[in-house]
Amino acid sequence: MGHEHGDEPPCNASPNRNFYEVMEARVARRGFLMGGLGALTTGFIGASLSGKPALAQGLSSLIGFSAVPVSFEDTVVVPEGYSIQVLGPMGMPISGKLPAYRPGANTGAEQEHQIGQHHDGIHFFPIDGSSEDGLIAVNHEYIEPRFLHAEKPAYKGKPFNNHGVALDADGRRDDDEVRMEIAAHGVSVYRTTRQADGLWAVVPDPRNRRITAGTPVEIGGPVRGTAHVRTRFSPDGTRARGTLNNCAHGATPWNTYLAAEENWASYFANTDAEVPREHARYGVPGDPRGARYGWHLAKSGADEHVRFDASARGASAAEDYRNEPNTCGWMVEVDPFDPDAAPIKRTHLGRFAHEGVVFAPAVEGAPVVCYSGDDSRFEYIYKFVSDGLWIPGRTDGSILDSGTLYVARFNDDGSGEWLALAPGQNGLTPANGFADLADILVNTRLAADRAGATKMDRPEWGTVDPNTGTTYFSLTNNTRRTQAQVDAVNPRAVNNFGQIVRWNYQDGDHARAHFNWDLFVIAGDARTSSVAPGDALDVDSIFACPDGLWCDRQSRLWIQTDMGDMGPDYEGPLKPFGMNMLLAADPATGEIKRFMTGPWGQECTGVVTTPDGKTMFVNFQHPGAHATAEQFAAGDYGSGFPDYTGAVPRSATVVITRNDGGVIGS
Repeated sequence: MGHEHGDEPPCNASPNRNFYEVMEARVARRGFLMGGLGALTTGFIGASLSGKPALAQGLSSLIGFSAVPVSFEDTVVVPEGYSIQVLGPMGMPISGKLPAYRPGANTGAEQEHQIGQHHDGIHFFPIDGSSEDGLIAVNHEYIEPRFLHAEKPAYKGKPFNNHGVALDADGRRDDDEVRMEIAAHGVSVYRTTRQADGLWAVVPDPRNRRITAGTPVEIGGPVRGTAHVRTRFSPDGTRARGTLNNCAHGATPWNTYLAAEENWASYFANTDAEVPREHARYGVPGDPRGARYGWHLAKSGADEHVRFDASARGASAAEDYRNEPNTCGWMVEVDPFDPDAAPIKRTHLGRFAHEGVVFAPAVEGAPVVCYSGDDSRFEYIYKFVSDGLWIPGRTDGSILDSGTLYVARFNDDGSGEWLALAPGQNGLTPANGFADLADILVNTRLAADRAGATKMDRPEWGTVDPNTGTTYFSLTNNTRRTQAQVDAVNPRAVNNFGQIVRWNYQDGDHARAHFNWDLFVIAGDARTSSVAPGDALDVDSIFACPDGLWCDRQSRLWIQTDMGDMGPDYEGPLKPFGMNMLLAADPATGEIKRFMTGPWGQECTGVVTTPDGKTMFVNFQHPGAHATAEQFAAGDYGSGFPDYTGAVPRSATVVITRNDGGVIGS
């Protein structure tokens, strides 16, 4: 495990309690044994999670398929009675003159009209309520330059790892390569329809578009127009360029798409002798070549590339890009139905490594409530409650510009509270370094430190059960947590396997400041897992590193895993789990079954169905990422997915249907 590519370095030095400390205090008095999980009790993991007792009470399971086995093959496996199809792979043209995909050889201009690389969050927006015609919005989290440029002379036959880039003798980068890499980031929006033969196809539509790391965007909310975001590009602090490292997403109650900016900090370099706190607390590299892809090193020195050098080079912020990192780390709203609408960064949702955002069911006449995790080791979970009230047909994204941002504290007794990140509350005063609301939001992590939030094990995707209102969050792993740092909600040191936490409110009111929590599942193998007192995951359900979460309309909980770049030669604690996978869980019975496994090197991420539940869309990100530099030089790209022709592997969406036309998972 350790530090995966794309992850930011740990940068939370606060003395706040971590989830392990909470967990330890909660379970110690109930006989919980830290060295094993066999003695968990109902006070720790809810009694309703025990599959056998619940089923004995006459509850019927939501899960109607036969589990697939753990896989070590370079293929996609789904249950008997299901079929798969590949849709929208990286490089597929969707706009402009529809430039053809040329494996490892496209230009930057071509990539600006093609689906980006490394698919992540995804949502299906039905057109006129249809389950056979809609718009797909999909995030592209990051890139693998060697696969984008595999056929170019600087790369072909050369030993490049999965984040390496080519530099010339002067340490500079080719401009068109940088243009292509910028274009391979962001969001793709395209129309897809079910054809007469039952297969889905990408079809031309004026709404098809690419939003890249260079697309002009608006800054909304309390940070708009403040000194924190003034740059040479936007001296008045109202605009920025692009969206970076878009991981998970959120679908709003008013039918727009929110793309999360996650590990954006490492795209920048800063050579200043003293790095400002709004850089340091987020891990912006403090050296000239520290930026992940070195975009600021492009030969031309064009402004759109220089902006990734966040050093103070001018007389004021309006003359350089010292504030460019402050324009990143937000949730970015995209209207998939209006191709002319500029994306908007909704700053009141906070600035951090957003994994995504999940909305509580909207209630007419009540505030809008949403949650987001900060996906880094020892970071936090946040909630936003709007000032405005939800009015169907009238409410739009501006409701996210005014409200209160909170951060979670989990207590030993299974209770929890939301701590307001607002001026004058929880120590957020000018005397303590927080001048106003904009200052708090730009420095969300520091504000959460000050408020006393609970440090978590990489909080990633969240989901809210549309029927019960229960909120779930995946805590993927944390191999850096020591035994002295365990707590009630982060129960393991050297946590290779992760867990899923859930909480509820009195009267189901998500706007409340207090909640009650427990653990839905502690991931692992049969020896190290727990789903209920005395129960453990079995051969049909063992998994590790929960990441993507989504609750469908029938309350079926879908769980995706991110165990890193797993290939056939992997040796380590995650080997028994095989390739990354998708599982289905029934929260009412505790039953969990493995639904799908993917090819070598991929991460299974992003899941949604059509409104009728009969078609599922799932992404496979970075297939072949485990290939070594030596393998790449030899033309061994680690995986054949999805083409299996010897060409470079590509991230893609997989469409899953039941052969009998039924609801997925039932």
